[in-house]
Amino acid sequence: MQLLQAGAHRLVLLEYDLEALSSVAHQNDFQVEIQETPRAIILDIWTEKRQVPLLLFDAAEPANLGWFSRCQFYVDGATGNVLQTPISVGNKRDRSGNLLPDALRLRLAKEVPADFRLPGKQPLNEQVVYGLLFNLLQAFQQVGVAVCGGPVFQALSGRREVPVSRE
Repeated sequence: MQLLQAGAHRLVLLEYDLEALSSVAHQNDFQVEIQETPRAIILDIWTEKRQVPLLLFDAAEPANLGWFSRCQFYVDGATGNVLQTPISVGNKRDRSGNLLPDALRLRLAKEVPADFRLPGKQPLNEQVVYGLLFNLLQAFQQVGVAVCGGPVFQALSGRREVPVSRE
């Protein structure tokens, strides 16, 4: 972890251990491909053993209310950001454009504002992100993650709103 000052902006530069990220994914029974970019780490994750979709529920659907109330993580459906974390998610699609129910793309930011704090005012470092990632991957398989609004990221489980064309 490094601190960078660019004019009036102060950023924390996170330096992830790719082996540790891979280990976290494998501990949660996910296969993973990792790509490093200058500003982020991209994790393409999928599971081969799972027979049902990952537990990502549309929070707007009343039938999913029971799942929504148990969620520890919430995804902004308009941006794909996992709220109050440096992680964002994206859907994976097959060659026909259909959603893959057992695969996701995760983006872990390398640069965050120096004043970024997790809930409870916990400061951010690489070890904390590894713990967040572990818990998020567990939630995808066991507890559930709520998707709140927006057309960018779509829920994979339970009832979900189908985007309506405005044409």
